[in-house]
Formats: sequence, C-alpha cells, structure tokens
Amino acid sequence: MIYADNAATTKMNTAAADAMRSCMEQAWGNPSSLYGLGQRAAEVLQDARERIAACIGASCKEITFTSGGSEADNQAIRSTALLGAQRGKRHIISTAFEHHAVMHTLKRLEGEGFEVELLPVGGLGTVTAGQVAAAIREDTALVTVMYANNEIGSILPIPEIGAACRERGVLFHTDAVQAAGHLPIDVRAQNIDLLSLSAHKFHGPKGAGALYARQGVPLTSLIEGGAQERGRRAGTENVPAIAGMAAALEEACAHMEENAARVSALRDRLIAGLSQIPHAALNGDPVNRLPGNVNFCFEGVEGESLLLLLDSWGICASSGSACTSGSLDPSHVLLAIGRPHEAAHGSLRLSLCGENTEADAEAILKAVPEAVNHLRDLSPLWRDKVSGKRNFIL
Repeated sequence: MIYADNAATTKMNTAAADAMRSCMEQAWGNPSSLYGLGQRAAEVLQDARERIAACIGASCKEITFTSGGSEADNQAIRSTALLGAQRGKRHIISTAFEHHAVMHTLKRLEGEGFEVELLPVGGLGTVTAGQVAAAIREDTALVTVMYANNEIGSILPIPEIGAACRERGVLFHTDAVQAAGHLPIDVRAQNIDLLSLSAHKFHGPKGAGALYARQGVPLTSLIEGGAQERGRRAGTENVPAIAGMAAALEEACAHMEENAARVSALRDRLIAGLSQIPHAALNGDPVNRLPGNVNFCFEGVEGESLLLLLDSWGICASSGSACTSGSLDPSHVLLAIGRPHEAAHGSLRLSLCGENTEADAEAILKAVPEAVNHLRDLSPLWRDKVSGKRNFIL
C-alpha cells in the first residue's frame, strides 16, 4: 500500500506512541488531583505545554489544549468575535478558501449579527497583506487567514499579514493545522495573536490539538464545567494524547528542514509527471506550496471514481478535504481559485510525508495516468469532447 493522504491524517510516529504508552502506564492520574499520582500527570501536562510552546516561539502560559484544530479554530474565532462585539466591532475578515471549521464558524457568526468579508484568493490561491490592510475598518474585530491551504497547499504571507494587522491594532488568527510541524512558525516574529494546530497532522494522535492565544487575549470557553486549562476549556485533559502531541511536534520540528527538502523533491517529481497528462491542471501555487502537497484537476474524470480505482491498486489519496468527504458539491477551494464546476469534480490531492519513497512516486506516476485514461475511455462526456461536440475547459 502507498499512503499519500497525509493532509487528512498521518501515521503516528514512534516518539508519540512511546510518550503515550509511558504516560498511560506511569502518569495516568487526573492532573487536577492533589495526590502524587495526579501531580505526576500534571507534570507531564506542564512539560508538554512548555515543549509545544517552544516549537512555535510562544510562552507555555499562552497554550490551551483542545480536542483538535476544529475546536481551536472555533474557540479562537468565537472568543475574538465576542471581544470585538463588546467594543462595538462586528466586522471579521477572512478568505474564500478557509477550512470548514473556520467557514462554518463565520457563517454562524453572521447569523448572530456579525459582518464577514471573504477576500478573493486569485488563481494561485493566496491573498496579499495589501488586500488585508485595505479591508481593515474601524469596526474590524478579527482577521483570520489560514497559514497554508489544506487542499491546494498554497502558503500564505502570514508574517506580512500579521504585521498589517498589528499596525492597525486588529487581532490576527491563523489556522496553522497544515503548517505546524512542516513549516517554521514563530508567533512573536510573525505577529500572530492566535494560532490553531492539530496533532494528527504531524504524526501525533487524533483527538489532541492546541490553541495559542497571545498573553492578554482573553479566551471564552466553549465547554462549561470545571476549571481546567485555567478556565479556558472544561474537562479532564487527555494527558496521554497531549504527551504524544508534544513528542510528535518536537520530532517534526527537529527534522523539518531535511524532511521538507526530501518531500519537496518527491512533490516536484509528481507535479512534473502528472502535468504531462493532457487536459490536466495543477491547483495552487506551483512554487510557494506545502512540501508534500500535489493537487490536480483532470478534465473528463470524476474524482470519486479516480480515488476508488487508485484504492483498488493500493494507493490512498483524496479529492480534497477529508471534512467534506461524501459531499456531492465541488470543493469550495477549487471554485474559489476559479476552477469550473466540471473541473472541480475531477480533482486529486496527493499529500506526502517523510515516509514516502521514490518508489512510491514512481508507482503513482504510473498509476494515475492509467487510471485517468481508463476513466476517460468509459466517459461519454469525454468522447464528446474528443469528437468536438463539446469544448475542453482545461
């Protein structure tokens, strides 16, 4: 089997598994308890908080543990929206191709009287700091722009956007779920006020995430109950998963440069090879993109059929965000960068990690063109295009 869907989830690494096992065997108490076993768990929790903070240039007091990136996004956006409303500010700026955890939260806020402005992202899938600065108003409560897109891999100019927001005194949140562990992050240098990350995107366990909130930015708890996480998130902390997350992030950051170089080489090899397929188009910035992201549209092919065929040949891939799997609607990300509905339905996302090999790349380069040709041969729509009855769009 060739696993090429690391943007959906990653295989947990040995460091994370070992940290979790040790915690479950030796520090399994409730970290809020005062006796020794509970305090051992509290020490593991504090250690993980310090290590995760160090990986992104933050203070340990600025880290709140969550169940993952979606919860962190929700808490960051709802907290800052409430803060803005208290000051008479109800304008929020974002982009047209954010993850659904952001998009759906913003939609809910619109129903609560907030005005949401989604900036266009252009054909390469990015926005500029100038676009953001031009959109900021006196009543802007928050700017939320993802660090790197989860579907097409485009990396956004986060330091520049952060500087523009800081200059205007507007809070800036970034969904860094796809970036953490894969791209260098320094929340201080990049003027980031709030940042979301999720462990299972960098070889940690599912069900663990973190929200960085700059000191002085108050968070509103989404979950009522106990006083855990300094009153920011009720519920007994998942100490083993948090320990695994810290170990995984440290491991990813320690080997980030070498992994990025090797994975980027495989990525570029796939892009070059798949670009040779007629009527295919790369989605996202060809250069400024995540190291492991390859995303193509193939005209005349249904993405779901392509995925099932590749799966039967032992290749795991996706057509976009795992959060929209099963939806009949085309990707909002692909529509945002200008792909027609027909082309957006024929997308393929391959996302690599440090465990992928040159042999994997060769097998993918052999399988994908064969699969595309096979599906096109079965398509009456494709025959109409070849015969000239319909026009090609890619």
